[in-house]
Amino acid sequence: MSRIGKKPVTFSKDVKITKTGNSIEVSGPKGKLSIEVDDLIDVEIKENEVVFSRKNEMKKTRALHGLYRSLLQNMVTGCTDGYTKKLELVGIGYKAELKNENKLILQLGYSHSILFIPPSEIKLEVPVPTQIIISGIDKQLVGAIAAKIRSFRKPEPYKGKGIKYDTEFIRRKAGKTAAK
Repeated sequence: MSRIGKKPVTFSKDVKITKTGNSIEVSGPKGKLSIEVDDLIDVEIKENEVVFSRKNEMKKTRALHGLYRSLLQNMVTGCTDGYTKKLELVGIGYKAELKNENKLILQLGYSHSILFIPPSEIKLEVPVPTQIIISGIDKQLVGAIAAKIRSFRKPEPYKGKGIKYDTEFIRRKAGKTAAK
């Protein structure tokens, strides 16, 4: 039995979970998310918890058991609390600016500025010019947008310049030394 899959997903009273066919919809104070569940997995919704079980012991079914439980847990957490990722810009002249609530303009040492427009489900904040906060209810989408913004200028190990996650530590390398 899957260690993750056998744990029930508990939710509070302000979250509503409905099942129609193979589709599960989670709605909460922050918004609504839905997912399609494979036929190999049974979903049982009780008063304040959801239990997943599998129909057989095939390898694919065992893999999907824990996956769907984790996806539903992420949806419940997203609809109640939401997810955030913080990015930091490190480097002289590197800065971010937010225009019209949804257009992110990045200056990252290139000859041009980079304009990034996120999807409507994502909210961007720039409290200081060297910090970007990405928030939303979909964990996967928040992570994907953070990775996309980071890919514009990944941190490099010699000077440590670039866009990094706030929890990320950049291992520094020593540069070349002069030969004597």
